[in-house]
Amino acid sequence: MVPKLLHTPMRLQEYGVGIFNAVLTKSALKKALKKQYITVNGVVATSATFINGGESINLSILEETSSKKRLMIFELEVLFEDDYLAVIHKPAGILVSGNSFKTIANALAQNIKQSNLPDATTPKPVHRLDFATTGVLLIGKTSSSIRALNKIFENRAIKKTYYAVTIGEMNYQGKITSEIDGKKSQSNYTLCKSVSSERFGKLNLVQLEPLTGRRHQLRKHLSNIGNPILGDKEYGIKNLILNGKGMYLHAYSLKFIHPYTNEEIHIKDKFPQRFKKIFAHLK
Repeated sequence: MVPKLLHTPMRLQEYGVGIFNAVLTKSALKKALKKQYITVNGVVATSATFINGGESINLSILEETSSKKRLMIFELEVLFEDDYLAVIHKPAGILVSGNSFKTIANALAQNIKQSNLPDATTPKPVHRLDFATTGVLLIGKTSSSIRALNKIFENRAIKKTYYAVTIGEMNYQGKITSEIDGKKSQSNYTLCKSVSSERFGKLNLVQLEPLTGRRHQLRKHLSNIGNPILGDKEYGIKNLILNGKGMYLHAYSLKFIHPYTNEEIHIKDKFPQRFKKIFAHLK
């Protein structure tokens, strides 16, 4: 691939997102750079490589030895699907992607229909949910739709709504801001309902709207104001850790404009049973 001359030099790890079908996302590009799959003018590129324009950029991925392991049928609930994208329910206790064999990414081919469009590719998640978090997960099915959906997230043109069960007294509404990994972050919350608890004092059903997408943002924000999420072993209060019943954080809905049909997509995912056991009105 030969880029046109640029007005100002740009880091390859920014310029190169989506130029190769095999590395459509920023994280995939970083992995390819780390594994030395990309060269610029015949020289192995790094995250510090800049592009001025006119260079020859090549991607060479070594063919991996096929594994005899085959993921057993792992059924996922599909909430919405067309030729461009899909939305699924992510269950608790499974990684979205990564080095583990059993991941959402590896199970998608069993559950998502192959797109009929010319640039159809292996379905890929375009954002992440934590291992213990449940709820809606957005999937791209073509090379162009994966790029378009990534852009929607980058431009914050998607509304994400979460619900959590938190511990302790809370104000009715609030805005939480902080720096996470050196970047500004903001989450808004609304208290929906509270119930008394002999062990925890008070448990709250809280609606959350993250305006940024930092790692563990909602968990860190709620912990910072003294209202950690029930079951959060990493950011919870030591003597109030709930063992064995998961973390009470649920990605409830996604709302965005479909990048190809221009329709408003608003997908909701029902509350997990463990939420309903605490807050009977959810039934």
